[in-house]
Amino acid sequence: MTTASMTRLDGAAVGIPARHIAFPVADSTATHAFYDGNVLASSLLVVFSAIFPPGERFFMESVRRFRDDPRVKDDPVLAARVAGFLVQEALHGRAQEDLNEFFGSRGKSVATSERTIRASLGLLERLSPRQQLACTTFMEHFTALLAEAWLTDEGFRTSSDPEMLKLWQWHALEELEHKSVAYDVLERVGGTHRERQLAIPLTVVALLPGILYSWAKLVAQDPARWELREHRRGLARLLGPGGFFRPVLAHVGAFALRDFHPDEHDTRALENAWREKLFGDAGMLRKQLKGRSARALSH
Repeated sequence: MTTASMTRLDGAAVGIPARHIAFPVADSTATHAFYDGNVLASSLLVVFSAIFPPGERFFMESVRRFRDDPRVKDDPVLAARVAGFLVQEALHGRAQEDLNEFFGSRGKSVATSERTIRASLGLLERLSPRQQLACTTFMEHFTALLAEAWLTDEGFRTSSDPEMLKLWQWHALEELEHKSVAYDVLERVGGTHRERQLAIPLTVVALLPGILYSWAKLVAQDPARWELREHRRGLARLLGPGGFFRPVLAHVGAFALRDFHPDEHDTRALENAWREKLFGDAGMLRKQLKGRSARALSH
């Protein structure tokens, strides 16, 4: 491939395509306990959905600051990956905003969660641009592990609302497709191991209190707030043996290793399988692609 042709690469050419999809979440008949019929487990996913729009804006801005750095801009492949990352994250934010409106219509308002998370991210925005990028790489690592769980956890896939599940699966696939972009930008602009190590406590201290507060408030506002047996079942579903978060917690600490790279946790086979399930000839979401995304698949 010549240099001239490489400069014309876009996100799709480097495996990070823009997929414009219509998700009719407003038509869903899901109840407020859409995950395994459990309020506690479902409420945590509502909190994550509330995090995504402001969180992804933070991710985009932290990467965008370095987009015109010659060390990034002059590498056509990395520049194309950055472009794909930015478009995918923007589309995720819009889709999650629609889902958050749906949650509000079902009595699960995310307004408190959004305010809390914006305030938490505001603390990280006081850091240097490169440290913010390091925090983004840690959050992208955590999100990629979550995405893998969304696609592989049998309990989540079989007990969640089927229509809502399609949105989570699309989002999860694309998080895996671009999971190493922010990290590669950080490395290219001189990010250090110390900055990555600092990203872990900085992110946890800034975000975890708000996440726990938002989760507790959503549960407390639910009519089923006194069903302690159900809450224990929800905690077991999330954190017990074989629980949703067990593989996430098992792998998140690898980020602190000096030789860590997101792609060392190889998810390419999983990505290929889900691209076929979602967008293959008989893919679940093929007919929901809009505009250029649909035309690109037809060629």
